[in-house]
Amino acid sequence: MIDYSLFPSPCYIMEEDLLRKNLQLIKGVADKAGVEIILAFKAFALWKSFPIFREYINHTTASSLYEARLAFEEFGSKAHTYSPAYTQQDFPEIMRCSSHITFNSLTQFARFYPMIEASGQTISYGLRINPEYSEIETELYNPCAPGSRFGLTADQLPDKLPASIEGFHCHCHCESSSYALEHTLQHLIPKFDRWLQQLKWLNLGGGHLMTRKDYDVNHLIGLLQNLRKRYPHLHIILEPGSAFAWQTGVLTSEVVDIVENHGIKTAIVNVSFTCHMPDCLEMPYQPVITGAQMGDNSPYIYRIGGNSCLSGDFLGNWSFDHELQVGERIVFEDMIHYTTVKTTMFNGIHHPALGLWTSDNKAVIYKEFKYEDYRDRMC
Repeated sequence: MIDYSLFPSPCYIMEEDLLRKNLQLIKGVADKAGVEIILAFKAFALWKSFPIFREYINHTTASSLYEARLAFEEFGSKAHTYSPAYTQQDFPEIMRCSSHITFNSLTQFARFYPMIEASGQTISYGLRINPEYSEIETELYNPCAPGSRFGLTADQLPDKLPASIEGFHCHCHCESSSYALEHTLQHLIPKFDRWLQQLKWLNLGGGHLMTRKDYDVNHLIGLLQNLRKRYPHLHIILEPGSAFAWQTGVLTSEVVDIVENHGIKTAIVNVSFTCHMPDCLEMPYQPVITGAQMGDNSPYIYRIGGNSCLSGDFLGNWSFDHELQVGERIVFEDMIHYTTVKTTMFNGIHHPALGLWTSDNKAVIYKEFKYEDYRDRMC
């Protein structure tokens, strides 16, 4: 049981035991299926926890120069890098920090090919493809929506790929099941089979939520094993983000005031949905609060309001078994993935601290944020 009193408030607190449980499952899938599973920084990038990750995985995936540097300099291995567009200024450093680089278009590849040839570096290059199929219902998160800016459709590819292209990257999942992957492959393989015969690797992207309780892990392993039998020459890569940090920790906060308007009680807490839990507003979804139920099933019903001046910085309703008090702890569950990487200091609201509850029940504070962190961002 986490002793929240040992951590600052607010604070993102990750549990080492829960993280290791996820990592063990992910490594088990990779070993049984004969594929490589790597960590996507866009969902999780707490670099002080990388020593734990390195016990289970060898590589990470980056979407920018800074993420590529984090992979190379802090994780200790070169990144599998993809960006919608590279710049002339950043590309030399991206090459230095990457083992794999995927291009979003053939024009980007053509633009940087002279730099690639001149570098003499051993890097594997690929193209992002778009199978024009996805089961993601929220358009904001759907990379295969009509008119998407991501990837090449089959009709945009030449019969023979450029000699330096060794792989395809495909991403069209978001917290998806293994059956969504099965359906994706049913679209991808007929469209891209003739090019897959020419390649060395296939990256199936992220969104494979294999650590969720209801996920059919054995079905996933079977799919990947069959894919490898069909294309024994291909190195198969998956790069989930959420799956690594899924249900590994919480965001703790406390009530700072309770206001009422037209019969609606709002508990204002010292965190913000727009600053610290943006997916709750974007996705949208309502997170679980420890000791509360969603809905209005008790006499003690509250909206939870963030401490920013954005009018829509609130969610609700939650039912509690008691009347909330100022100073009371509010714990948002499953708040490690796609939160710690997305926090902002909008309105001058400081980031929650970052901490780890270790396997031997110790509180490790990774980082506390101060005024200078805000000031230095604004200069």
